[in-house]
Amino acid sequence: MASNAPIGVFDSGVGGLTVVREIMRQIPNETIVYFGDTARVPYGSKSKETVTTYSRQIIKFLQTQEVKAIVIACNTASAFALETVKDEIDIPIIGVVKPGAKVAAETTQNGKIGIIATEGTISSGIYNELITKINPELKVYGKACPLFVPLVEEGLIDDPITLEMASRYIKELQEYDIDTLVLGCTHYPLLRHTIQKVVGDKVNLINPAFETAVRLRELLLQKNIESNTLETNHKFYVSDGAEKFKTFANTILPCDVATTKDVNIEQYK
Repeated sequence: MASNAPIGVFDSGVGGLTVVREIMRQIPNETIVYFGDTARVPYGSKSKETVTTYSRQIIKFLQTQEVKAIVIACNTASAFALETVKDEIDIPIIGVVKPGAKVAAETTQNGKIGIIATEGTISSGIYNELITKINPELKVYGKACPLFVPLVEEGLIDDPITLEMASRYIKELQEYDIDTLVLGCTHYPLLRHTIQKVVGDKVNLINPAFETAVRLRELLLQKNIESNTLETNHKFYVSDGAEKFKTFANTILPCDVATTKDVNIEQYK
């Protein structure tokens, strides 16, 4: 495996760009090939079988790009598909759930942790499982926030309707006196300012995107496949709406996204 090969990153849409942003900041020598499944977003309301099928298709596409490692930058796909697909490929693959769960368990002071995520991630119970495995005495409270993803995808990040929905969703968790809140979907860090406004400064927000980039850096060092070049050639692909994606990506990333290409992902069976 060539150490200067790219890293594959995928998500259901634009949310995974929060992971890409952290990778670019923390390990800037790495080249990224990103795929956003914009034609089939959101994943959170879909079945485990469907999300696993989508993940397999995307992984096959990323393998054609000769990536050296893959990051599933989607909490739902991490929860539903990671354990299945990791045994089907011969390159390292990580998700975003475990890194986020670990730091949440280490951060809480009163032992009460809130999770906001898609319906799929919440129903999987994976955050509760991982956090209580670290410390069985911790209490984990989950809340599905299904409208957050479409609001982000439509660019309504600072819109009053987004603040209203955040207040409605998070009110229930505040009743449990949580001191830590996991942004359990990679779209949600884009709403960080709004969510912090709702929960107040006493609640610590956990961004799994940041923790995933840390874990990726550790993995590359462990496998001795970290890049030793200063040149990067990032590539961006989507299953629909390339121009819209490119415009949005250029508001999120610390680099210029010159082109984004559409891919017929259904052909990767």
